[in-house]
Amino acid sequence: MRAISSDLPIVLNGVSLMAGATTILDQLNLTIGRGGPTLIVGPNGSGKTSLLRLCMGLAHPARGRVSWGGRTDGGPGRRAFLFQKPVMLRRSAAANVAYGLARAGHPSGLRHSRVLELLETVGLSELALRPARRLSGGEQQRLALARALARQPEILLLDEPTASLDPAATRVVEDIIHASVQSGTKVIMTTHDLGQVRRLASDVVFLVRGRVCEHAGVADFFDRPLTPQAGAFVRGDLVLDQQDGD
Repeated sequence: MRAISSDLPIVLNGVSLMAGATTILDQLNLTIGRGGPTLIVGPNGSGKTSLLRLCMGLAHPARGRVSWGGRTDGGPGRRAFLFQKPVMLRRSAAANVAYGLARAGHPSGLRHSRVLELLETVGLSELALRPARRLSGGEQQRLALARALARQPEILLLDEPTASLDPAATRVVEDIIHASVQSGTKVIMTTHDLGQVRRLASDVVFLVRGRVCEHAGVADFFDRPLTPQAGAFVRGDLVLDQQDGD
């Protein structure tokens, strides 16, 4: 039987992304491979979400090339994307997950048991029949994770999934992310929370003004930053671009 091709590594070669005349990402060279979670951090407006969308194939570079496992077709492949504010369908929590399974081509006769399994994974079994839009913010985020996991993704891309959640809800979502990583899913995630970076990251991509300022293992990023910008960011100081200091 033919082996299923991998979407890893994701490689960006000289990639620039534009919005009209504005440069969002500028000549990025970056490789994201197998292993633990890769967390993308940086000041507001540095291009974190745009980089995530490029990795998913939702955005197309003005220059350069993005490849997935050596292929340049931008189809969804084995990738799933969770937006910061997920959209809930006007149906029950269980039906939202069933929709994700249907989109992933899961056999119809096996969907019910898989829905129950995914809701159990995210701790929503008792809310299976509740309208999804009546769930709390944390519950909706967990449901969106279940819907994304229905695709059985090799790569799970998360855009600040806990930005609007309280600490308890954040902990639940992080536990789900940990479980996904343990099952072999590659997680690529944006966040503003440095505590979360310490808890989750294997490696860190640090963006400043649309450029990769640093890409390092999590311990090196916090303890031995290679650039003044990364050092300032870790300390919570104002991050100045190199051009600002000239």
